[in-house]
Amino acid sequence: MMKLEQIERSVASLSDEELKSFAEWFDELRWERWDHQMEGGVKAGRLDRLVADARAEIAAGKTKPL
Repeated sequence: MMKLEQIERSVASLSDEELKSFAEWFDELRWERWDHQMEGGVKAGRLDRLVADARAEIAAGKTKPL
């Protein structure tokens, strides 16, 4: 049996309370990984163009205050 299949079976057998706890943990793990990816993108300069575009739109008055 593959590791993913084992995980799927284990998750499917959790009680409602255990599933809720697992889901909270898993969501946190996903957000941590997303944060790490974003940090890498920022450090590598991959977001510089988006920031520049946003600043240009603000300066041109193309945005609305929230």
